Amino acid sequence: MNRTSGMRSVTRLVATAIMFACAMPGIAAAQAYPNRPVRLIVPFPPGGSNDIVGRLVGVGLGDRLGKQVVIDNRAGGNSIIGTEIAATSQPDGYTLLVISTSFTTNPIIHKLPYDPKKAFAWVGMLGSGPNVLAVNNSLPVKSVAELIALAKSKPDFLVYASTGVGSNAHFGTELLKHMTGTKMLHVPYKGGGPALIATIGGQAHVCLSSLIQAIGHIRSGKLRGLATSGAKRSITLPDMPTIAESGVPGYDTGNWWGIVAPRGTSPAIIKRLNEELKVVLENPETSKRLINEGAEPMTKTPEELGKHVISEMEKWVKVAGIAGIKGE
Repeated sequence: MNRTSGMRSVTRLVATAIMFACAMPGIAAAQAYPNRPVRLIVPFPPGGSNDIVGRLVGVGLGDRLGKQVVIDNRAGGNSIIGTEIAATSQPDGYTLLVISTSFTTNPIIHKLPYDPKKAFAWVGMLGSGPNVLAVNNSLPVKSVAELIALAKSKPDFLVYASTGVGSNAHFGTELLKHMTGTKMLHVPYKGGGPALIATIGGQAHVCLSSLIQAIGHIRSGKLRGLATSGAKRSITLPDMPTIAESGVPGYDTGNWWGIVAPRGTSPAIIKRLNEELKVVLENPETSKRLINEGAEPMTKTPEELGKHVISEMEKWVKVAGIAGIKGE
């Protein structure tokens, strides 16, 4: 072996040793993780879709990790308050955050105290599901066509409740108004639960709610569901038509849920969490419960979740332009 080849071999050995030494802390952290309960921040109040999905998945994840996953509801600012808490938490794997469509629409409406593209490490997808267009039982409409007719005959008479300015419900209803040429008044609430309660109680006439949070009220007869919002009918309510089928061709909005961690969280811990989430979501009992509630389980790698989030941000920017939604 000549001198040059020998030096190259030594260099490669040193580089390999350095890489191994750098990886050891992360590997050790993942092996020891977790040694205490894990906090899962839900940036909305109890009763909303983020809360329902977070609690269902949290139980299974806790079983897999061997430590309790504690749900921490931090409502306010259409998820901004809870999201900021997660963004500034220690990146040690003990603080996680449930994200949904509002994570990708908030940047369009609000000046955020964090960068949604850079402040987090993507962990994994949880599922997706449609919205449902629902009305108060006292409203004399039983179809999307009748709702559109009433809204056109009485501009700004109908009040629609949303889960907050910049939320999926806000964007989705504004898009519906644009596509149907109708006018309705917007009243934002601090989450899906309060928005549903307002609609059931008559403080609002209409809401575009996540199916997962509205289905119980629809089944009990407290709320009248008119149509779901996806491109195809929901597997949970196959007899209910879509909004597109009901006279608004091309209409398609929905919800999705994922989990992220503060940026800087060990890649080994991220990998462990992603793998455990996949096992939880593929569990037949968990899958059945999510579908029964109106959400279809969905798994993605951290990289796939990141691409999905960026794609959603780009999509909602276009919707904001079409529907005339402007920042505050």
